[in-house]
Amino acid sequence: MITVLVLNNKGGCGKTTVATNLASYFASRGSQTVLFDLDRQRSSLQWLTQRPAWRAAIHGASGWQQRRFPPGTEWVIMDAPAQVAERELDQLLRRAQHVVIPVLPSPIDIRAAADFIGQLILRGRIRDRGRRIGVVANRVKEHTVAAQKLKRFLDSLDIPLVGELRDTQNYLHAAERGIGIFEMEPALVRTDLAQWQDLVGWLLRERLDAGAGLLSQNN
Repeated sequence: MITVLVLNNKGGCGKTTVATNLASYFASRGSQTVLFDLDRQRSSLQWLTQRPAWRAAIHGASGWQQRRFPPGTEWVIMDAPAQVAERELDQLLRRAQHVVIPVLPSPIDIRAAADFIGQLILRGRIRDRGRRIGVVANRVKEHTVAAQKLKRFLDSLDIPLVGELRDTQNYLHAAERGIGIFEMEPALVRTDLAQWQDLVGWLLRERLDAGAGLLSQNN
């Protein structure tokens, strides 16, 4: 079972968009997937209530005390709340194998992300026990000053940029239908599908690396 934590201490950065689209990607490809909603607003679970019954099933879960998922679960996508308390943040990070941090291309969001990531690194929260972290540049408008500043900020980090998602209404249309960008008509989302390949590919490579590590330990 692979656990992916979508995390940022600032609201409105697109955590739920990233979490729901990751869940729909893995589910639509036959993996048993859990969407674990820890935000008080329950936006991910609300999205799940709109999901058509004929689409690939995604198991919804919520609550800090939940520790068990359905047998055979392959992916757990955790949608974290903003402003997580210290104790709860430690609990989340202990459960996560991979951390994805969405960041918006605005000065306020860049500064907030820089402070948050710096705290995680300084406190050793994301470098221990093989935990991996990647940043997703979200709602990016190409060739703008804001986009250039975001890229310079990300380049300054010792953390990979694992995805860059454009600012488009396609995500809103998908969310209203309880589906992911991968489940929309391909002709409408061709650009978006290409952009998601970096993030999905990063997670799949990390999964293969983790499996290889377990094999080497057993030998």
